Amino acid sequence: MKPSVRLAVAAAVLAAAVACAPQTSGNSASDKDERTGTLRVWLFQEVNNKPKRQVVDSVVAGFEKAHEGAEVTVEYIPVETRAQRIKAAFNDPSSAPDLIEYGNTDTAGYVKDGGLADVTEEFGAWDEAKDTDPTARQSVTVDGKVYGAPYFVGVRALYYRTDVFADLGLEPPADQAALISTAKKIRAERPELYGIAVGGAYTYGAMPFLWAHGGELATGKGGSYAAAVDSPEARKGIEAYTSLFGDDNCPAAKCAGMGGNDTVTAFASGKAAMAIGGDFSHAAVEAGKVKGKYAVVPLPGVEPGSVAPAFAGGNNIGVLKSTSHRTLAVDLMKRLASKKAQGEMFEAMGFLPTFTDVREQAAAEEPFLKPFVETLAAGTEFVPASPAWAQIDSSQVLPTMFQEIVSGKKDVDTAAGDAAKKMNEAFGSAG
Repeated sequence: MKPSVRLAVAAAVLAAAVACAPQTSGNSASDKDERTGTLRVWLFQEVNNKPKRQVVDSVVAGFEKAHEGAEVTVEYIPVETRAQRIKAAFNDPSSAPDLIEYGNTDTAGYVKDGGLADVTEEFGAWDEAKDTDPTARQSVTVDGKVYGAPYFVGVRALYYRTDVFADLGLEPPADQAALISTAKKIRAERPELYGIAVGGAYTYGAMPFLWAHGGELATGKGGSYAAAVDSPEARKGIEAYTSLFGDDNCPAAKCAGMGGNDTVTAFASGKAAMAIGGDFSHAAVEAGKVKGKYAVVPLPGVEPGSVAPAFAGGNNIGVLKSTSHRTLAVDLMKRLASKKAQGEMFEAMGFLPTFTDVREQAAAEEPFLKPFVETLAAGTEFVPASPAWAQIDSSQVLPTMFQEIVSGKKDVDTAAGDAAKKMNEAFGSAG
């Protein structure tokens, strides 16, 4: 990895981690394992795709040199239409690619659809796999079997305005109670600012509050998940997050409909003193009015000095079950997701590596990454590994819950109970 690190990630990148898994039928495993011919790869098109393409082209060149008679064609597909493309690929193996990049919350749905190949044996024999962080490994695992290789990971931490904090004599909050009180103090002293920008549609900014209080989204595994957002612990976290909506911090009329990008934009434009943003938000903040006037620390947990568990987003690389080049496809998957390639992709795009040792090296070269690496090291959480999650996410179950609370339509207990019922219906329908 070169000493100079470039962080050029658009905030839209992590949206690739959240998708509605297509419902398919008729796909089947190929009985062929050809060692020559053309492999087709679908990767996501980025806002600035040239640096990503250069890294991938280098990997492909090495692969083709190692496998005489094998060629690779890479197509960069739009993130917005990936669900339709992948659905069609699962339904028509004859025209499907051999490998795909996919959002890590899609794993369970794609496995249920029968589209991804089980690569448990190959992943277990891969020497580099032992350094994959546990949450990234979880994101490619369904019922104990591995269906791909982690490609990159992203987490969120607390951005804050150093100039505002200095002017008001404030310190970065050490726990969530201090975070809430600090936000409200800033709003009282500087009414033109949100103390902390929050959003009723910002699910991944809200989840750390729920997890920090000991709550869970759901319990169980496989086909036996049950919603847990209505547990006492989860309700405490929901109450903590929704307490930040109001005229004393972030008015519900303006903030109830805000998503993650909206909160980062509010911070970058100088309208908020704090925001929960990702490592992938750095470019947007650097391009804003607060450049040179902010810092980042891990989002605090309930206990002083603790770190709230963050959602570990990101993307994976998977081999399709229908491939007629399984051995070659698995080798290319490992090369694309290798330590070398992830290090180069970090330099090119700013994507955080999924290997702990590579990530530590990246953090040493780019000090800005330190709070995000600390957040990962403190322990992260993930969404239920169920195909139902796509339905829960796309039907806005959790944002609706938050918005009902902050608008005053329902209290925490009622909104959480109703959300749990909707989640359980989705879990039940997923089988």
